[in-house]
Amino acid sequence: MKLRIDIITLFPELIRCFADTAIVKKARERDLVSIKAYNLRAFSSDRYRTVDDYPFGGGPGMVLKPEPIYRAVEFIKGITHSRPRVLITSPQGKVFNQSLAESLSRCSHLILICGRYQGIDQRVVELCQGEEISVGDYIVSGGELPAMIIAEAITRLIPEVLGDEESIHFDSFYDGILGPPQYTRPRIFKGIEVPEVLTSGNHSLIKDWRHKEALRKTRLIRPDLLDK
Repeated sequence: MKLRIDIITLFPELIRCFADTAIVKKARERDLVSIKAYNLRAFSSDRYRTVDDYPFGGGPGMVLKPEPIYRAVEFIKGITHSRPRVLITSPQGKVFNQSLAESLSRCSHLILICGRYQGIDQRVVELCQGEEISVGDYIVSGGELPAMIIAEAITRLIPEVLGDEESIHFDSFYDGILGPPQYTRPRIFKGIEVPEVLTSGNHSLIKDWRHKEALRKTRLIRPDLLDK
């Protein structure tokens, strides 16, 4: 099943550059995913292509208007004849994680709306049944970077996208904990030697070592994951 990702943004050139790079580019070339950027200003109805306005109630900054975003979503629905899952990048949203990435990778159509300024009009969330998603407890200037993070995390989970699909099983967060330490050649570097078990050829021992080291690392760095 091919996944379609439509991204509504003020900076479509960022999305197009991302879509033509690395894993995402390979997935597109193999027709496993399509990523299309839509310029939000194209859906503004005035001569100045206005997409933002001052917030009701006062306060600093600007807010993205509801009309252009709603029109963009409805336009995409009209040309795809689908019922997409709508995501809105927002620091007020649910934190994006591997479990959510796996769930989204099984969808056939996603629309990502990139937030900007002080956010978007709340009526967009309600009318478009949007899910607000955050990539972490920090602020960036706009939703383009979060949208690209979400899109890549999803894309790499689609079957046949990665050349070595087994590598996914060694990713951090795949089974809820961090990944184990990794080593490659040379066997000794600056006096530090690769753990002997990894060169033993005993796959059972190696698997056991990696699991124990992953737990140890998680306990030291992200004990909150073990609490879950």
